[in-house]
Amino acid sequence: MVLRIGQRVPEFSLPDTDKKERRLSEFTQKGKTVLLFFPFAFSGVCDKEMCVFRDGAAKFNALNAQTVGISVDSIFTLKVFAQTYNLQFPLLSDFNKKVSRAYGVLHETWVAFGYKGVSKRAAFVLDRKGILRYKWVTDAPSNEPPYDEILSALGKL
Repeated sequence: MVLRIGQRVPEFSLPDTDKKERRLSEFTQKGKTVLLFFPFAFSGVCDKEMCVFRDGAAKFNALNAQTVGISVDSIFTLKVFAQTYNLQFPLLSDFNKKVSRAYGVLHETWVAFGYKGVSKRAAFVLDRKGILRYKWVTDAPSNEPPYDEILSALGKL
């Protein structure tokens, strides 16, 4: 599925690092939401990306926005990842790959290593109603998201 700007994104429920099921609507009802799909915890670029969002928390808070990270890692790996890097935003496990597939950001086969079912690096900005207002998706896991573009998109909402 290819999600388009102006479209309502699919609702989902995924476990967080405390094994609690979290629904997308729980986040969007509070305000603007940035969904960050990333390939793997503890993998260089993913570590840097999550730390950039951690360090930019004040900018996101000032825009009444929240960050939510999603990967195919287990909740156990994500918990250690969050603790290691002191990540204060929720990390959700899409271990079964349903949400990554529904959002059109799943590498069915990741050629570099022959892995099956790894999330692409992607950023989605959603408004309070769950409408997609900005998206960025890359097939190259070494590419970092355009942080300034994400902040700009949030600022326009």
